[in-house]
Amino acid sequence: MESCNCIEPQWPPDDLLMKYQYISDFFIALAYFSIPLELIYFVKKSAVFPYRWVLVQFGAFIVLCGATHLINLWTFTVHSRTVASVMTTAKVLTAAVSCITALMLVHIIPDLLSVKTRELFLKNKAAELDREMGLIRTQEETGRHVRMLTHEIRSTLDRHTILKTTLVELGRTLALEECALWMPTRTGLELQLSYTLRQQNPVGYTVPIHHPVINQVFSSNRAVKISPNCPVARLRPAGKYMPGEVVAVRVPLLHLSNFHINDWPELSTKRYALMVLMLPSDSARQWHVHELELVEVVADQVAVALSHAAILEESMRARDLLMEQNVALDLARREAETAIRARNDFLAVMNHEMRTPMHAIIALSSLLQETELTPEQRLMVETVLKSSNLLATLINDVLDLSRLEDGSLQLDLGTFNLYAVFREVLNLIKPIASVKKLHVSLNLAPDLPEYAVGDEKRLMQTILNIVGNAVKFSKEGSISITAFVAKLDTLRDSKAPEFLPVLSDNHFYLRVQVKDSGSGINPLDIPKLFTKFAQNQSTGTRNSGGCGLGLAICKRFINLMEGHIWIESEGLGKGCTAILIVKLGMPERVNESKLPYMPKMPTNHGQTAFPGLKVLVMDENGVSRMVTKGLLLHLGCDVTMVGSSDECLRLVSHEHKVVFMDICVPGLDSYGITIRIHEKFTKRHERPLLVALTGNTDKVTKENCMRAGMDGLILKPVSLDKMRSVLTDLLEHRVFFEAI
Repeated sequence: MESCNCIEPQWPPDDLLMKYQYISDFFIALAYFSIPLELIYFVKKSAVFPYRWVLVQFGAFIVLCGATHLINLWTFTVHSRTVASVMTTAKVLTAAVSCITALMLVHIIPDLLSVKTRELFLKNKAAELDREMGLIRTQEETGRHVRMLTHEIRSTLDRHTILKTTLVELGRTLALEECALWMPTRTGLELQLSYTLRQQNPVGYTVPIHHPVINQVFSSNRAVKISPNCPVARLRPAGKYMPGEVVAVRVPLLHLSNFHINDWPELSTKRYALMVLMLPSDSARQWHVHELELVEVVADQVAVALSHAAILEESMRARDLLMEQNVALDLARREAETAIRARNDFLAVMNHEMRTPMHAIIALSSLLQETELTPEQRLMVETVLKSSNLLATLINDVLDLSRLEDGSLQLDLGTFNLYAVFREVLNLIKPIASVKKLHVSLNLAPDLPEYAVGDEKRLMQTILNIVGNAVKFSKEGSISITAFVAKLDTLRDSKAPEFLPVLSDNHFYLRVQVKDSGSGINPLDIPKLFTKFAQNQSTGTRNSGGCGLGLAICKRFINLMEGHIWIESEGLGKGCTAILIVKLGMPERVNESKLPYMPKMPTNHGQTAFPGLKVLVMDENGVSRMVTKGLLLHLGCDVTMVGSSDECLRLVSHEHKVVFMDICVPGLDSYGITIRIHEKFTKRHERPLLVALTGNTDKVTKENCMRAGMDGLILKPVSLDKMRSVLTDLLEHRVFFEAI
């Protein structure tokens, strides 16, 4: 007990508690006073905090709380009334600020929580934006690779280069260990290893095209991950590392038949190649989405490049074929032109050579006809003249048909008297008709223009041929010729839909109908009439003469005149009607008389001889020269003959009134001779009249003669009456150009 009473506490319990409270209040006040300093530092550093005044209010609250605890230190001992007043004031202020702060926090805390929510939302959006930016960068990188690969692939249009370049660029871009291309075989039942990245000469492995993995890839247009142990992926040597991931994608093999046009069917089935891409075996790398998209896009670009290459190959083959065809066509054209030139040269030579003896036959026959002959001799001479004229007509028909077929014949357009054409046809045909006792009538409509613009000679030749056929195939009865201006409703022929007449103010269509009471024609034989060298055998006129060229040439002449011709007949023994329509122009002035050649004037039959008329004849052919001399001597002319151009230039003088020259003289051509004669005789009245003798019937010959300054042109053969008419026109009008 005594020992226990000896131990006493150093501090009384109440004093110890007071001591602890005193120390605690001091530290509480110290802690409170440090908080405003920290808040001031935070406000200074946080420039984006939206509630600075709240922090100031909260700092005041803390300061007041600390001041209250600090003042409370003086309350542990006896304190004065002043201390009590200060303590009361501090507590009242602390209570007021505390309530205000509590009330403010009720409104501020939800706002602060929403700010936090927005902050989290913004953070999420920022993260999303970062991901999208990453995707965009990835897509840009993928697009850059695609453009690069596309440029490399399309830098050539060779299929082998395209496929090899694709593998090389994909291997470099995606860092592949191996890349291979399996192509379908010709049978289409297998895929054959055709190109690889690492192997220079890949062995031609084959895999059945109906393998499940291949069907899976071919059925999708996306890149498909396949097993590294698949037959198309077992290209790498076995190693200690796990094989990397393998992706396969189909490559469409586009052909021209794969492109549908309207409702055209697809001619061939779609075929695909297989591209296999392998990642390195010594890494844990996997395929990314953008890499798969890159592979898919490149596969499509390869398909397009291959299609372009196929189209180029097709176009190059077509170009080569077209070039070969063009070469062949050019060769054929050259051969045809050579043949045409050879034919024209042959016809020109034959024309001249045939007309020269014809000139002699007709001229001598006409001279013989002027002598005293027995009736039997006169009949034989007339037969010779008729046969010669028929042969001359045949020669003209053959030459005209030749030029019509090669397109070299052109119409000789000019203003002419249309009434005179019909009257001349009637005058030419009446003597033949009178022998057969046929009545020929001509009916011209009142509205038919007197003058027209066209080819007078071709029109007359056509009408004369048709009327001549009517006379030839009619034994008795009559022949009527009717001409009028065709109206639009009479122009159409249901049997000729290709004939499309067009009326205009400057043109009119002339319709001519020649009706006869002859033997008629079988309607089935009518289409054959316009075929060259074809004759109607059903009429019983096989021996009536002719070669079947007349109507064929007439039809071609009428086609050149933008017209139409046809024949109507009800049958054998019922006669027939030939109808032709031609397009003619209207002259600008009714009294226009400037023709491309001087028309033939009526022959002065009173003057039958030209005594003392000095004439010079230049002809290389001795027979032709003697025949022409005989005609001129019979007409009373004083004739000088020469056989060369030099001799002609030396002998011609102002005493010669007319110079006849063959325009086929060798050496100096006749056009040059004409010019030399013009130079020799500067005064027109002293210069002789220059007349060309020719066997050519083309328009160029006539134009050349007019251009050279010749005063006339005569087509061989020449009869006595024709020579008399030519000399009469030359002496009266000093110009004569025969319509050829």
